[in-house]
Amino acid sequence: MAPFHSSRVLQLERIEIQPMKLHYSAFCHSAVMLVLLAAIFILHIACICVLLAATIHNAWWMTDTVSTDIWARWTLGASGNWNYTEIPNNYPTEYLQAVQASSVLACIFCILGLFVFVAQLYTLPKGKRFLFTGAFQLLAWLCIMIAASIYTDIFHKGENGWYGASFILAWIGVCLTLISCITYFVLRKKTA
Repeated sequence: MAPFHSSRVLQLERIEIQPMKLHYSAFCHSAVMLVLLAAIFILHIACICVLLAATIHNAWWMTDTVSTDIWARWTLGASGNWNYTEIPNNYPTEYLQAVQASSVLACIFCILGLFVFVAQLYTLPKGKRFLFTGAFQLLAWLCIMIAASIYTDIFHKGENGWYGASFILAWIGVCLTLISCITYFVLRKKTA
């Protein structure tokens, strides 16, 4: 009689353990998704910061006495102060306006993408959740890539100097927004 009793207890233990395993698995999956969403949110915030810094900061082209961005030129005065001056007339105005517009649009699309990301978490079904956010990031990537490419190809040919921190941040922004865009599209497929 004892062997029958112990086998019956084993069967009951198996029945009780299986639902706990399913509950633990669901908890782990939810925790992993929460960490993944937090990481994507941080990546998106990093994209916004890099794009804003590249657009606003005054260091796209540098020399020892001149710092140029896409909005103005700063020259080092005799007293050691940086003085604001207009962009020289020899800059191609159409290309400069294209760089300015593309940089600003990249910032706008990236910021809108963040709002859409948060809104989609609560409003859309699983299969369509990150499609619009990925599209906004794709537009931001395209805009900042256009701005950095035009600036690289058109401006400062044959001049003595070097590309500044804002120019480098613009290219880092190209990489970050592309990674973010791909992540949103892959995550959309994963949650479908």
